[in-house]
Amino acid sequence: MSLILTEEVATAAGGGVSMILMMVAMLAIFYFMIIRPENKKKKQAEDMRNSLSLGDEITTIGGLTGKIVQITEDTITFETGEDRVRIQAKKWSISTTAKMEAAEAAAAAQKKKK
Repeated sequence: MSLILTEEVATAAGGGVSMILMMVAMLAIFYFMIIRPENKKKKQAEDMRNSLSLGDEITTIGGLTGKIVQITEDTITFETGEDRVRIQAKKWSISTTAKMEAAEAAAAAQKKKK
């Protein structure tokens, strides 16, 4: 009788260890599939915003496009076309630059060739 109880306790303890290992594996998969790529995107966007310079063609998250004419620590001013309308926006509102879009298009064309 005691031998049967000992086997049941050992089986239950082994099941707990496998459950913990399964949870750790799921957390690792979650980290590498979701959290890490998102952090890379955030870092890339921050680097792009910090490297803005005068004359860069930009697109805001609202879809406005223009050329940068003034940059401060946390804002930019850009012109929207030939009528020279100037708009001031926060740096975090810049979604892409013309250089970035050209690089992405070249990378996509390179992938398509392979």
